[in-house]
Amino acid sequence: MTRLTAAPLPIRATLAALLALALASPLALADSDQDRARAAVQAGKVLPLKAVLERLEREQPGQVLAIELEQDDDGRWIYEIKLLQPGGRLVKLELDAASAELLRRKERQRRHDGRR
Repeated sequence: MTRLTAAPLPIRATLAALLALALASPLALADSDQDRARAAVQAGKVLPLKAVLERLEREQPGQVLAIELEQDDDGRWIYEIKLLQPGGRLVKLELDAASAELLRRKERQRRHDGRR
């Protein structure tokens, strides 16, 4: 007859501690990208979009066409924002989502024939 015994106390305590840490993190509970983004904002790892857009409006004039919030391979959150600026310039910005620091800027000038 095989007898099952409980794991030694140090292993059980370690497993319980790890489980408690995982459950305490809102990011661990996130099911979707939207949930993970919301949890990152609530945890202070990402600036709210409103704050980023207010800063962007002062520093980079133009109409916002698209916004994405992504996490890079290093775990850093990045806002990717596409703007249509005066004169028809299409600009893609990458901002550090924690500080709104400009990380990268790509610009395309629209051709006079209407093509890019």
